[in-house]
Amino acid sequence: MSAHEPKSLAELNRQIAASRAEMPGSTHAVLGEGPMHAAIAFVGEQPGDQEDQQGRPFVGPAGMILNKAMEEAGIDRGKSYITNAVKHFKFIQRGKRRIHEKPTAGEVKHYRWWLQKELEFVKPRIVVALGATAVLALSGKALPIGKNRGAFQFGTLPGYITVHPSFLLRQTDEDSKEREYMAFVRDLKRVRALATAEPVRHVG
Repeated sequence: MSAHEPKSLAELNRQIAASRAEMPGSTHAVLGEGPMHAAIAFVGEQPGDQEDQQGRPFVGPAGMILNKAMEEAGIDRGKSYITNAVKHFKFIQRGKRRIHEKPTAGEVKHYRWWLQKELEFVKPRIVVALGATAVLALSGKALPIGKNRGAFQFGTLPGYITVHPSFLLRQTDEDSKEREYMAFVRDLKRVRALATAEPVRHVG
């Protein structure tokens, strides 16, 4: 968190980019991307190896699955806002490989103020929490995905809880991989419907 209140998303991003990484070895902060006032904002956990190298969110294996599911659900990635709860890559070095390590609750809390300000500037119609870390960052508390999957209110922001695309990568057999992928696509179709629904007008 910065003592200086940013007046725009660009100013906020400069603060995040200049901040000290909580994770040693992380190359740089990976900022959110997408248009202001996007109908849908997707929030993931943290950048991975490819994201850290390229400086863009969801460009690795999980990003490829997200892109495919979004396309099948009729969601244009270019018109959506995509970011992460944690802005730096946390990993363990094993030989030449950098293995993803889950951020702690304290690390999520450290970045939470930035995420909240980011969404205040973007003003999406609905925010999608991809996985448990995003749920923790958006709601301020740990909530099981299975029991809360679906439409969810994050404070003043209408939201939706679903799995992180990396969950699909971890499925061990083809049947479960296909089943979970189709469930994910169904979630994204519901998100699209919620994002494009006309607000209820009360007559009286």
